[in-house]
Amino acid sequence: MARVPFHYIDLRTFCYETEDEKRVLDALRTFLPEDFEIDRMENTGHLGDRIVVFSARVERADDVRHVLSKVRELPDLEDLLDELDDRVTDNTEFFLRLDKQAAFKGEVRRGGGLTLRAKVEAYPAKKEAAVENAREALLGDN
Repeated sequence: MARVPFHYIDLRTFCYETEDEKRVLDALRTFLPEDFEIDRMENTGHLGDRIVVFSARVERADDVRHVLSKVRELPDLEDLLDELDDRVTDNTEFFLRLDKQAAFKGEVRRGGGLTLRAKVEAYPAKKEAAVENAREALLGDN
């Protein structure tokens, strides 16, 4: 099986007081392997409202492959590939925002509500190498 050029992938979303926690969790689970552990942290907004932060760090190669397979379902994957130079930082991190409402329905689209941050492997740790590794991972059969 091909190597996966990511050290980890972090997924995070917020559940606001007006949202149903189960629905928000279901949206996040759209991108995660079955029964993957999700961390829950409760915060308070500046107006005193409750905000729950759900997050998961995916590190095992098979789990990273699962997340990547979901990202590959994006209808505008070609556009994403064209934007990789803007989406990978000098610190070899890849950022992507995903649509939380679509994810709740089991659909994969770019939008707001879910944040994906991935640390791309690159030797040497240069942006150019990270962009190419991210491109290969998003195109390939990893």
